[in-house]
Amino acid sequence: MFRVVIDFEDPDFIRDPYPALARLREQAPVSRHEPTGRWLAASHATADAVLRDRRLGRFWRDREPAEWWEPFNLLHRNQMMENEPPDHTRLRTLVAKAFGRGHVERLRPAVAASAAELLSTAGDPFDLLTDLAEPLAVTVIAELLGVPAVDRHRLRPWSAAIVRMYEVSRTPEAEQEALTACREFAGYIRALAAERTAHPEDDLISHLVAARDGTDRLTGDELVASAILLLNAGHEASVNALGGGLVALLRHPDQLARLRADRALVPTAIEEMIRYDPPLHLFVRTAAAPVTIGDVTIPPGGEIAALLGAANRDPAVFRDPDTFDVTRTPNPHLGFGAGLHFCLGAPLARIELQAALSALLDHAPALHLATEPTHRPTFVLRAFTAVHLTTDPA
Repeated sequence: MFRVVIDFEDPDFIRDPYPALARLREQAPVSRHEPTGRWLAASHATADAVLRDRRLGRFWRDREPAEWWEPFNLLHRNQMMENEPPDHTRLRTLVAKAFGRGHVERLRPAVAASAAELLSTAGDPFDLLTDLAEPLAVTVIAELLGVPAVDRHRLRPWSAAIVRMYEVSRTPEAEQEALTACREFAGYIRALAAERTAHPEDDLISHLVAARDGTDRLTGDELVASAILLLNAGHEASVNALGGGLVALLRHPDQLARLRADRALVPTAIEEMIRYDPPLHLFVRTAAAPVTIGDVTIPPGGEIAALLGAANRDPAVFRDPDTFDVTRTPNPHLGFGAGLHFCLGAPLARIELQAALSALLDHAPALHLATEPTHRPTFVLRAFTAVHLTTDPA
């Protein structure tokens, strides 16, 4: 078995991980990463198997010391993404009942209007992230949950601090900021849920409060964890997908021209953005029993990570995988996951990304990178720090 060493913090790897991921995939569909003690699934077939095999799961164990980590542990031990059936089934069923009550589709006109309004007040040049992607994502998820407009500025910093915990390595300062954000965010959602219990409205928090499956309902901790999961996952993914996807589109002017000529390609362009440069690159599962992925057997307790970016460029599945193609179909990318933990918010993310891309195409007949964008120094959650755009053809 090929044993590979990838430095997940190497700036060159973070800037462009795809050549190294391609070499890893070519040398071994599954390999051992000694620094972390994990196996890495790099082909589409093995990554998909990792995500779908029920013997591989998410089995939450509280971080120690438990008293210190309690704000973080509370949000994760009570959320569906960190649990397997029957707990996962119960939590997802209750959240899906509320999430599926027309909340997503009813937002489509409002999302489109919000994207157009944000661009109408943007200058030239403007930052795709701070002027469009971030405020649009906050508006959409806050509207969905029912967070009052006066409080929405607090959501992005909380979310950003918490998701830094998912990187391969972290600084003590980042960990402390994440704990503070967990504590403050949970307290805010708990208070909002209490308000909606007394005075329900037509929003997701109200419906999570009321959601039942027979006599079962979400506990207070489960409601808080579920709401924060929806916000963090939906917000971070949509912002980073738009940033990476639009940069890819602008670097392929022939594809941008095809998209401008045929707006019906917007949905397939969004899928290609997520395939080509996915916002989430690594998802870890733990073996509950011996399980063979590819030609490697993972022992009980062993961890294996599905490398989604590597899988999404597997030439065994995608023709010319390093080519950005807005007409690509079929496009069985793994950007939203697969199997039991497939992203519940995928329909909302698609609506948001389609609205943002359409608004950008409407905004100007010419759109260019004003400066070379720089990547955030993270791999698991792949993102730019800024994407400055200009409508000036010069």
